[in-house]
Amino acid sequence: MDWTWQTQRADGSSAESILSNDSSFPTQSDAESWIGENWQDLLDEGVEQVSLLNGSTVVYGPMSLRPAE
Repeated sequence: MDWTWQTQRADGSSAESILSNDSSFPTQSDAESWIGENWQDLLDEGVEQVSLLNGSTVVYGPMSLRPAE
């Protein structure tokens, strides 16, 4: 199964993202590397949190993209 990121606004509603549209990854590690490289751009697009999916199964999340204070 492919690994994908579900992008959301702060209230949990779906957030469209040009960056994550059609982005799928062969491994969890690839998906996590991608989010590590692109989280700031996602925030700039209005994405506040993400969940990692393996197929249709949520592996973890929602996870805030805001840095811890």
